[in-house]
Amino acid sequence: MAAPRSTSREVLSAEEVASYDENGYVVLERRVPAETVAALKAELARFQEAARGMTASDDKLDLEDSHKPDEPRVRRVKLPHTQSTVVNELLRSDIVLAPVRDLVGPSVRLHTTKLNVKSARYGAPVDWHQDFAFYPHTNDDLLAVGVMLDDVDEQNGPLMVFPGSHRAAIYDHHSGGVFAGTMDLEASGLDMADAVKLKAPAGSISIHHARIVHGSDTNRSPRDRGVLFLEMMAADAFPVLGSMTGALSFEDYDARLLCGEPTTRPRLEPVPVRVPQPQPSTRGSIYEVQKAAAKRGLAAAAAE
Repeated sequence: MAAPRSTSREVLSAEEVASYDENGYVVLERRVPAETVAALKAELARFQEAARGMTASDDKLDLEDSHKPDEPRVRRVKLPHTQSTVVNELLRSDIVLAPVRDLVGPSVRLHTTKLNVKSARYGAPVDWHQDFAFYPHTNDDLLAVGVMLDDVDEQNGPLMVFPGSHRAAIYDHHSGGVFAGTMDLEASGLDMADAVKLKAPAGSISIHHARIVHGSDTNRSPRDRGVLFLEMMAADAFPVLGSMTGALSFEDYDARLLCGEPTTRPRLEPVPVRVPQPQPSTRGSIYEVQKAAAKRGLAAAAAE
């Protein structure tokens, strides 16, 4: 059960809110001004140049397996809001927060940020998963805003979602008894033919529910594709013990408030939960975690 919503919406229409509730996602075309998109792309170029000479990923940049020091390929910028004023300002703007408030209420807390890049003719896939499997909370008013830095089309690895799957189970993301960050579609009763590709022009944003099953394929186009993901939740959603949110003091957690009022009263809802434990011995980004899965869908198809 979602938190009570105001009847006076800021951005989203009644139809868009209803579609999000039913399908678990919504796409708002050309939501971000062109000048902001250009500034974000300039920041991405800066990060890509910073990867030149690197031989391994670090706490700021996650490198593609095909990366070479003289031919840099970045697949993820970690916590870009801490590395870029442009990203931090967008995160805290009404461009992003207004539609989020329409969906989860007036008080919103940051979970994390990441800038995912799919390099031309390569761009590693992200296998099927649910965000809520990584970080279960006391309620499921959690979502991710995807800011498209480039036109996203059929060929360059669009985000793919299973409409309505946010209203079903939290599927098993373990392999060999260890959390592997991905799920077996066939065993979960899902057919890839039912997935919807979220395609839109640069400057558009997608918003997807933390429980929706989603993934993204390899970039088969001659163009790089970047999407900035801003993950957040209602301020009264608190992490369950064992969540990959990480150990935070209450003061640190409260400092993540983006708008509205803090609270010391978690809202408890009867949502399905699986604790992502035990953790794999090799830690890293989702790309590394998913490599431990015995059965891989999108990654296996990309290797064929």
